[in-house]
Amino acid sequence: MSQKLIDYAGLSEKGINASMVTLWRWEKAGKFPKRVRVSHLKVAWVEAEVDAHIAARIAARRQPIAA
Repeated sequence: MSQKLIDYAGLSEKGINASMVTLWRWEKAGKFPKRVRVSHLKVAWVEAEVDAHIAARIAARRQPIAA
């Protein structure tokens, strides 16, 4: 199974326009997939995990809000 990595610019192409600090906070809180360190200066995310995160967010908006 191929696991494609996407960089910060790739996230923007998927509609995720958060800063690196915000992404780090989301990751730390378990609200976004964790990054993969590619080199000492470069990070990326597994595209399938990001796509699953986006799909989960879309599915969550369809759930009725408990009053």
